[in-house]
Amino acid sequence: MKNLFSVEGRVVVMTGACGVLGSTIVGHFAEQGAKVVMLDLERTRPIAEELIANIEAAGGEACFLATDVMDKAILEQNYADIMARYGRIDVLLNAAGGNMPRATVSPEQTIFDLDVDAVKFCTDLNLYGTILPTMVFARAMAEQRSGSIINFASESALRPLTRVAGYGVAKAAVVNWTKYLCAELAQKFGAGLRVNAIAPGFLLTNQNRTLLTNPDGSLTARSHTILAHTPFGRFLEPEELLGTLQWLASDASKAVTGTVAVVDGGFDAFSI
Repeated sequence: MKNLFSVEGRVVVMTGACGVLGSTIVGHFAEQGAKVVMLDLERTRPIAEELIANIEAAGGEACFLATDVMDKAILEQNYADIMARYGRIDVLLNAAGGNMPRATVSPEQTIFDLDVDAVKFCTDLNLYGTILPTMVFARAMAEQRSGSIINFASESALRPLTRVAGYGVAKAAVVNWTKYLCAELAQKFGAGLRVNAIAPGFLLTNQNRTLLTNPDGSLTARSHTILAHTPFGRFLEPEELLGTLQWLASDASKAVTGTVAVVDGGFDAFSI
């Protein structure tokens, strides 16, 4: 009987592949038999090389290409390199992005103190850092008439989070782009092309660790507020995203497009 969730042999391209989440996701897809192309900034090459060594030691296949998701010329070269090596792209994970302190409003500030330039940078990174890779890499999917694009949204795309200004706006735009693009691609290139997003809840990553934990490792007041509004009562683990991602990447979600899969321990469903 066919395994609908299988991704064996598929070429999986991931931007932002060397972060806490990316490293876990890359390792998983390689373990599942996919050929993984890791895209991230040049400075992450040592992390990528260690990941590749671990993947190859376990019998998997992965490679690294330095990129800049805001530079279409570099992405075009990445595309040429991928197509020369594999001749196809089956899954695109748009995970590059992130928040920055200057794009938030601190407790001592008001909206009138917001750094608009920081908000613009944050929006560009998260939104255009999703749009540009899609414009480049989805060409292979259009020619194949098949492929799955998975964009990384956020809990802040679904409901405004206190203090989180630029990042929330950017991720809400990513959700809108996801819904727009699913129709655009399916109507012009067939039902084999799908576009969905995943909206993770709260995980401890390198980007938010100083916001959620104190220097001694204890939780901050903001962490306690988050967990009080999370029915699970804890932060998520990166591994808890893997099942949803594999579902969206595989034929098990063959008729699913334009959706946002929420993986948040119940945060979005909780009120009082």
